[in-house]
Amino acid sequence: MAQVSKEREDAAESSEPVDSPAPAKKASRAGRNLPAAIAVGVVLGAAILVSLLTVRQLFIVIIAAAVVVGTVELAGALRRAADVRIALIPVLAGGQAMIWLAWPFGREGALTAFVLTVLACLLWRLPGGAAGYLRDIGASVFAAAYLPLFASFAAMLVTPPDGVGRVLTFMIVVVASDTGGYVAGVLRGKHPMAPSISPKKTWEGFGGSLVAGVVAGALTLSLMLEGHAWQGVLFGAAIVLTATLGDLVESLIKRDLGIKDMGNLLPGHGGLMDRLDSLLPSAVVSWLLLSAFVP
Repeated sequence: MAQVSKEREDAAESSEPVDSPAPAKKASRAGRNLPAAIAVGVVLGAAILVSLLTVRQLFIVIIAAAVVVGTVELAGALRRAADVRIALIPVLAGGQAMIWLAWPFGREGALTAFVLTVLACLLWRLPGGAAGYLRDIGASVFAAAYLPLFASFAAMLVTPPDGVGRVLTFMIVVVASDTGGYVAGVLRGKHPMAPSISPKKTWEGFGGSLVAGVVAGALTLSLMLEGHAWQGVLFGAAIVLTATLGDLVESLIKRDLGIKDMGNLLPGHGGLMDRLDSLLPSAVVSWLLLSAFVP
């Protein structure tokens, strides 16, 4: 990919356009429009709670819809920034198959749909010729794995009889990690954690994420799922690590593309993909650990 210009690098790190003389709205120290971000977070959280506390399978509908939006955002960002064209129709259709087959058939259903999606992508791109074939197929397979395959593990969390507790445990710990890191980073953040990837992420913020995530894990796993507190501590620490990794991975993708956000759907957050980054890998680890800790 072509070397990113200085202005695009600055734009990726700033909450304001490079050539804008004055911001229209004042952003927080962390670069967010905090009131808008909180409002959007409350609305999204309320939608998830309503689905879980009424007909819990509606949570799968929310996952499926989020995967569609996130896939379209990722495809658009790749096309605009790097002229990479994923096989959008096969990835969208295969993504829905992964989510919905994970409900009755678990891992076997999701993985079968993923393999078939990869095959469909290989065939779909054939008429486009050799130029950029490997690049486009690589991006298509990445999109199919990163979004719907990872998200299918969130769908599998809700299917057991205690699925509501499992999903709430997963969501609460991720939110606690994000909130703890945000607060500690804004108040105490001085030492960059990965300055070449995400300059605003600090070790102090990571410490805040770890404390909040471990406490949330110990409480939720022991109170909601009748697990042991030590299991909750391990669970919380693991989710903090995967959530942080998810943040860094998407930051690296956006830096590679020279963009600030994947989209502009959510005020104060950017695109939906900018909110899914920590949730997607955490869903996989949550399913694995909760399956081991709470059979």
